[in-house]
Amino acid sequence: MSGWCLSAKPTDTTKSKKKENKTMLQDNKKIYEVTGEVTEVIYRNDENGYTVITIGGQEEELTAVGIMPQINVGEEIKLFGTFTNHHSYGRQFSVKTCERSLPSTVAGILRYLSTGAIKGVGPSTAARLVKEFGDKTLETIENNPQSVAKLKGISLEKAEDMANQLKQLIGIKELILSLGKYGISPNAVVSVWKQLGNSALKLIEENPYILCGDDLPVTFETADSIALQQNRGKTDYLRVRAGIVHVLLHNRLNGHTCLPKAKLAQTAAQFLEAPPEVVDAALENLVIDNTLAQDCANGQELIFMPKMYTGEQYIAARIKMFLRFPAPKITDSELKIAQIEQAENITYADHQKDAIRKALDSGLLVLTGGPGTGKTTTLNAIIKILKDSGQKVFLAAPTGRAAQRMQELTGCEAKTVHRLLEAGFDKNEKTVFKKNENNLLNCDALILDELSMIDVFLFESVTRALPMGCRLILVGDSNQLPSVGAGNVLACLINSGIVPTVELKDIFRQSMQSLIVTNAHKIVQGVMPDLSQTDRDFFFMPRKTPADITKTITELCTQRLPKTYGFSPMTDIQVLTPGRKGILGSADLNKHLQAAINPKQDGKAEATPSFNTYRIGDKVMQTKNNYNIPWKRQSGEMGDGIFNGDIGILKEINKGAKTLVVAFDDKLAEYDYDAAQELDLAYATTIHKSQGNEFNAVIIPMFRGAPQLMYRNLLYTGVTRAKKLLILVGMPAVAEAMVKNNRRTLRYSGLEEFLVRD
Repeated sequence: MSGWCLSAKPTDTTKSKKKENKTMLQDNKKIYEVTGEVTEVIYRNDENGYTVITIGGQEEELTAVGIMPQINVGEEIKLFGTFTNHHSYGRQFSVKTCERSLPSTVAGILRYLSTGAIKGVGPSTAARLVKEFGDKTLETIENNPQSVAKLKGISLEKAEDMANQLKQLIGIKELILSLGKYGISPNAVVSVWKQLGNSALKLIEENPYILCGDDLPVTFETADSIALQQNRGKTDYLRVRAGIVHVLLHNRLNGHTCLPKAKLAQTAAQFLEAPPEVVDAALENLVIDNTLAQDCANGQELIFMPKMYTGEQYIAARIKMFLRFPAPKITDSELKIAQIEQAENITYADHQKDAIRKALDSGLLVLTGGPGTGKTTTLNAIIKILKDSGQKVFLAAPTGRAAQRMQELTGCEAKTVHRLLEAGFDKNEKTVFKKNENNLLNCDALILDELSMIDVFLFESVTRALPMGCRLILVGDSNQLPSVGAGNVLACLINSGIVPTVELKDIFRQSMQSLIVTNAHKIVQGVMPDLSQTDRDFFFMPRKTPADITKTITELCTQRLPKTYGFSPMTDIQVLTPGRKGILGSADLNKHLQAAINPKQDGKAEATPSFNTYRIGDKVMQTKNNYNIPWKRQSGEMGDGIFNGDIGILKEINKGAKTLVVAFDDKLAEYDYDAAQELDLAYATTIHKSQGNEFNAVIIPMFRGAPQLMYRNLLYTGVTRAKKLLILVGMPAVAEAMVKNNRRTLRYSGLEEFLVRD
């Protein structure tokens, strides 16, 4: 099939082809059917399936745009849609629905195979295949690889691989068409395919709730809508089972590794609108068949996802192993402490000496404390003594910024935990680590900073990679926010009472001069910070309305702080907010700050790869760990990987190539538009996202927000991100309410119980 042909909507009548062509140019409301062969894929977004293609090629080409996922050159398609006139690209066919089939002609099959639809088949191999099998080429590849293997240069193994690829292409496309009408993205469909294989459609027909399992990217609500099409009721057994698991998974996103059995059953019954006895029976069966795990802690039955249960049990077992078989004791610790004190003209406080001794004697230590209490000074002494004793010491932190800060403070190389463990991805794009119990870290001691940010999954992975006899020193502030991921590792280790722990409480004299430090400690103690000072490093600027708060913050970033202190809004000043959404959330503030700091200008390039419009010079943040983003340093060093929380400046926009270049300190990272969806504007960011970072100047709006975000630990975490200057802008009553609200984030976990259990 060459070119393309058009037919009007059946209800339309046309007198002539000429009139029909005139109508399609003028009327973009009529639905037309277009059939033809794909001759070029101009653009494809694999995340949402949006594609730009050309159809035809001899007499006339037609550009079609719309959701056409996984489409390839050579395919024969039937499109339904409307004609539009784009201001830059001219006439286009806007696709509403797409029906497709593999090419059936010799020429179409040759084009299809020549463009790399099947990996390992290029133009020359495609020509040989088509010459041998003609219009039966695709059918032969799929069903008779033995015949394909008779061709010179094609082994049976390669032929079978070609057959599997073609079956996968056909299966994925069928699955995309089937699930796409429920709003399931092509990328999500591919993940479903990888999990369920050729039987995906059959398995989904039997149980649509298989789509919302732990390792599949489909929501319960979407699976439920598919089940509704199958006339399944609210008490359907498969629905109730899936609903219980959904409630457990949803609460894992809120930080819980488990839920009390009674609470889970009650919540699931309400969510599913199902009788409690039906839910109870399904929950019992889920435990019996090991879909869920059950254990008892503090007198109540807890229900876990199996991976969470195994993870917390493994952590507990390894910690007990470290205590039972500790790292070799470093002798003469008192003498070594005294030698450092003399050499560096320093006197350690009693708690600091206690921490150093325990790190050297027991091989396992949790070191905690607030700002100004000497954690870094203590840590540096431990590192020096260990290295002087011939120990190989590794340092790591959960984020890139935290690792960089750790390196600056200690003078030793520090890596992110993911880099330390050599993170990668499995076939289902789940994070896996090369360093594990079968490929251990080659170190005598590991010092892990910002432990409050590390969740159960990551800490389990660390403990799996540690060799026996390795010294483990865990550092963190127990008053900061817990990890974004599930669990509360630092709190559980401390509360268990079995892990040697030293809390540094005394504020050193030089730190007493800082209101940031003293006010942070007041906040932790539930005491209202001193807001009266106007000539120190902690200011309060009263404002009553969101508009006034926004105006003041904008002035501080653009005028006052740069003029008075020489601070740059790009590199020194950071606005932190309790939440992302709503008035004075980070999304709202970013719009105002971008307009003031980096306004739209003629000649300044812009791009809108996602929900934000970015301009050259914008301050941006990476919001997820991505190990595939390439970067290059000025020195010529190259690598891959930009991490959650990394902040950079947008340097280049290439609209033709659909790429962005962002400078992260001394690294230039290149993003395609798909990867750029993981970026966000960073003039303002949430306090949660700021964990592990420090900034010269921090500004925090104080205004009424979501109750679940207005509490003491959140304010404390925000305040402790400031190194030189902290400014609160807004209502004193809001600051007072946050200080008084000592709502600790309740996290259900079994780790503490497993640690103390014999």
